[in-house]
Amino acid sequence: MTAAAMGVPELPGPLAAAGPAGSAGDAAPAAVLLDMDGLLVDTEHLWTIAEEELAASYGRPFTPRMKHAMLGHGVDTAVPLMLSMLGVDGDPAHAARFLVDRAVELFRTPGLVVRRPGAPELLTALRAAGMPTALVSSSFRSLMDPVLDILGRDLFTVTVAGDEVARRKPFPDPYLVAAAALAVDPARCAVLEDSTTGALAGLRAGCRTVLVPSVPGLPSLAEVAATTDAALATDAARAAAGAKLPAGARAAPVPAGGHRPAAEDIAELAARLRTVPSLHDVTLDFLRALTATAPQATAP
Repeated sequence: MTAAAMGVPELPGPLAAAGPAGSAGDAAPAAVLLDMDGLLVDTEHLWTIAEEELAASYGRPFTPRMKHAMLGHGVDTAVPLMLSMLGVDGDPAHAARFLVDRAVELFRTPGLVVRRPGAPELLTALRAAGMPTALVSSSFRSLMDPVLDILGRDLFTVTVAGDEVARRKPFPDPYLVAAAALAVDPARCAVLEDSTTGALAGLRAGCRTVLVPSVPGLPSLAEVAATTDAALATDAARAAAGAKLPAGARAAPVPAGGHRPAAEDIAELAARLRTVPSLHDVTLDFLRALTATAPQATAP
């Protein structure tokens, strides 16, 4: 089921028998919302190929610094960041189309997309526990579909792709849409992310958020917020607004809630973030303990 349908899925297994997800006395999270690229599957090297080719088309090198700055972003924020760091006055709509089209080619090449360590075990455990799950990505549906074929479509209750929301990570929209599709309170959801960009989206949505870093030296939440705000203030970013969705795509409605772009307390958000070394550390007991902590207030 996709986010665009926005239906309330039937909950499988023990949670269905126990009553509504997130009801009082249920120690488990109401739902687990999982990022895709870098968390469940190793695809960042494929994005890097596309990014290097795009940079080369402008006669510039693509650097590790650029890669770190762009990790976890959707094309609407990643492209302005990249063009700004390359120092070129490129067409953001053209650049976005190039990246997505090239990534689709790579994602659909057999054997190039592989599961991350611990991902199969975690997804199997969540399914066995009857836990509602959502796959939540800034990647477009054309990129998510081949990954679902590898991971298993039946392992996710709902899926939210980047071209099905009005704004992508680090904005909270993808996780708010996923929680609404599952009919659960975001504060009762556990979010698993591999980048601070995605983690900021989960925190801004009011979810209990866990960072499982896919690469060392990730930027801080404050750095992600600052670079995103700076990129979106450019003329190129405003021009990219028309290229957020492919032709014919429709953005899913954003539920009430969200972040405070001018007044949010990054230190407060950072204090809520939990970090673990690998997906092997994300057990059902860990998720129950995470949910049992003091509730996180959803930002107005």
